[in-house]
Amino acid sequence: MKKIILILLITNFSFSQDKPKASVEKSIFGIQTGFLGAWVHNESRLSNQISLRSEIGLDFGFSDNGYSQTSALIPSIRLEPRWYYNLEKRIKKGRKISNNSGNFLALNITYNPDWFSISNEDNLNVISTIAFVPKWGIKRTVGNHFTYEAGIGIGTFIVLEDYIPDNNVALDLHLRIGYTF
Repeated sequence: MKKIILILLITNFSFSQDKPKASVEKSIFGIQTGFLGAWVHNESRLSNQISLRSEIGLDFGFSDNGYSQTSALIPSIRLEPRWYYNLEKRIKKGRKISNNSGNFLALNITYNPDWFSISNEDNLNVISTIAFVPKWGIKRTVGNHFTYEAGIGIGTFIVLEDYIPDNNVALDLHLRIGYTF
């Protein structure tokens, strides 16, 4: 009788260890658009809960100096490690985690170079910057391929020219819709 109980305990323990853990997708590609631009992105798994999002696109910007209003699309390159902290909880509640649907904490690193601009003003001078913004966000999948995201964060940016002071605050507020391939 003791052998049977021991075998049942060992068998139960070994099966409980085989349960798959919630995990981000191995690699996903997609496109997104929002109020302030359009982007192409890839999200690659680094661990079960951490992914690295890389993104290239066009950011929209505008300014009003009192005499004229200028709007422009400028290139942006982003790297963003994301920690999806609630995947297990979503599975337990019967919610899907496909295409990395979940809440996340991230460190957004954005480079805006002065390569070119699409603007309503000729010869627009874009100031190259690098921003570092810790942020919180959510990502959800609708159907199999459509996604929406929202996020907010505050950080700093570095101007790569000498004539602007170093007290630079960067606000990252995004609301995007997209398609995942």
